[in-house]
Amino acid sequence: MNIADYKGVWVFAEQRDGELQKVALQLLGKGRELADKLGVELTALLIGDEVDNIAEELAAHGADKVLYLEHPLLKHFTTDGYAKVICDTVNERKPEVVLVGATFLGRDLGPRVAGRLNTGLTADCTGLDVSEERNLLMTRPAFGGNLMATIACEERRPQMSTVRPGVFEALSKTDKKGEIEKVTPAIAESDIRTKVGEVVKSLKDVIDISEAEILVSGGRGIGSKEKFELLKELADAFGGDASISGSRATVDAGWIDKNYQVGQTGKTVRPKVYIACGISGAIQHLAGMSDSDFIIAVNKDEDAPIMQVADLGLVGDLNKVIPEMINGINALKAAEENK
Repeated sequence: MNIADYKGVWVFAEQRDGELQKVALQLLGKGRELADKLGVELTALLIGDEVDNIAEELAAHGADKVLYLEHPLLKHFTTDGYAKVICDTVNERKPEVVLVGATFLGRDLGPRVAGRLNTGLTADCTGLDVSEERNLLMTRPAFGGNLMATIACEERRPQMSTVRPGVFEALSKTDKKGEIEKVTPAIAESDIRTKVGEVVKSLKDVIDISEAEILVSGGRGIGSKEKFELLKELADAFGGDASISGSRATVDAGWIDKNYQVGQTGKTVRPKVYIACGISGAIQHLAGMSDSDFIIAVNKDEDAPIMQVADLGLVGDLNKVIPEMINGINALKAAEENK
């Protein structure tokens, strides 16, 4: 392998049923930074059928080029279909970096592509940079979040990483648009071993906490699983895109599902308001929520580390503080309705 033949940063632009996923724009933001450091072109790799509107959106969000692989067989995601066309295109055009969102789809697709390309993959990254030798420096939690490991793939190309959603910020839309290149890839029904008969969306009382605008998060200090009902009442009082979440300690205790975990071994979030209830503020947790716009900490311990990063610290018993917050929100809503 001649590493010098590989140039360019590619971002897999994940879309589902014609809707671009936020992680794609977040990766374009970081990809722009990496491409500028390397002095190469940033390409958004879009796969699907009749999603020209998404190609236009990607072109306006920092991509120098949108490589749009369009085919009816790629309308719905299949691991076989997507992996084939990505590997064929990578082997033909030779990018040096390929970034994929660490969603359930990306965690399926990324390893399959890396395996077929005989290259390395660093999964679930929370940090990316480049070295003077043009190696991608991929940082991820290790040993249960107790260490941060930085990994480089020095001998193979492309360098591949799946990146945790919510870690990087998307670039604002600009008037400058990148080039859109539409390609019909070589793919046949025989290349895809599974067939999508029907797409049925299940209804769940769950939102993606990485997209919530307000998070009411509980830690070990709330005392029990039942106390999450009180936190949920507060989240419901806010309404809209508000949700509960929790620290690793509450997940390990079985008080809340892992899908709601914030931190290095959970999800990285950037809500407008983050309310930390009974959370001490361990570095592993802070890494997942410190970029929130406004942080409110409710804790009995005024010296807890979370108080050092909070915009507003409330020292007291959450069993008294939270009901007062709920009453205050409901009073404000009532006042607005009576205007």
